[in-house]
Amino acid sequence: MSKTLNTTVERKRPPPVKVLSGQLRTAEDCGSTDSGEGCVIRLGRGRSLPVSLVWMQGTVLEVQLDRNTVLLMDETGTFAVQGVNNIPKGKPCLSQGKYVMVMGVIQAVSPEPVIRAVKMADLSELAVLHRRMWKLEVEDLQQVLA
Repeated sequence: MSKTLNTTVERKRPPPVKVLSGQLRTAEDCGSTDSGEGCVIRLGRGRSLPVSLVWMQGTVLEVQLDRNTVLLMDETGTFAVQGVNNIPKGKPCLSQGKYVMVMGVIQAVSPEPVIRAVKMADLSELAVLHRRMWKLEVEDLQQVLA
């Protein structure tokens, strides 16, 4: 793929939106999540934000390599991440108790959010700091975007 074409494709993809699992659980207008259309999350005070590519963080609760899935938990609940066996350098993230970030596409929001992973990274080394800052980062980005 030429550099020019690659850059054009990258520009069309919206940047990931930092979200909490609880926000996805109450998302609306999800239609066909398989097509990548995404959902709308409500931010309060009549504000809303369309999301399709999300950035989430949480602690690994359960690893199911045979199902290509991990279960994560953030401060608002649990969410599943699919496609973990296909993530380059994703294996170090696949241990119970690790604090990780995942970027991915929304597959489902109810009863539990499901994300198809595009990228994962282990944040365990500075987990205390990442956990403390995460909700503030989510709120800050959403205020800017909404």
